[in-house]
Amino acid sequence: MDVLTWGSTAAERASHFPCDDLPFASDVALYRAIGIAAAPALTFRWLAQLRAAPYSYDLIDNFGRPSPSRLTPGLDALAPGQRIMTIFRIVGFQTGRSLTLALDCRPYEAAFGGLVGSYRVDPAPAGSRLVAKILLRYPKGAYGTLLRTVLPTLDLVMFRKQLLTLKRLAERDAVSMRYRTGLASIEPFQST
Repeated sequence: MDVLTWGSTAAERASHFPCDDLPFASDVALYRAIGIAAAPALTFRWLAQLRAAPYSYDLIDNFGRPSPSRLTPGLDALAPGQRIMTIFRIVGFQTGRSLTLALDCRPYEAAFGGLVGSYRVDPAPAGSRLVAKILLRYPKGAYGTLLRTVLPTLDLVMFRKQLLTLKRLAERDAVSMRYRTGLASIEPFQST
């Protein structure tokens, strides 16, 4: 498992992300991606749900509160400057397509350096792909050197859990929607 590129393809890594347009000098780019058997619109709706919680390890990154297991009305009304996952703020978005954020918490910036990143929802034959690019800037000195060796692995542990959780919830809702609308079948879900 490559801690720098988990789940992503070479084509995804070579493609443009909105965070690439930000004036941010990074030391490393991390990529994370997962296929989701849900329409892009539903996947994006769950991505917007990150305004409520990180959807990773709640005991660690959500003060022990469980991340909501149902969509919260209104959280998809995105705007630049909104808080997301407690320690980030939204710096840009394209509804249904991408969400770009920046670390906005001085204690975390002091501890881990700077961070900007974009999530992108791409259509895929089986539904969608949720692809993320994270740009990190490490602190200077020996501490920054230490972070270079451990932070990508720590990030992967948390990010992988987040993506797997969003996948599970979006796929659960996709199945539920198909049953409610009478479209259930034994065929795999196909986006239109």
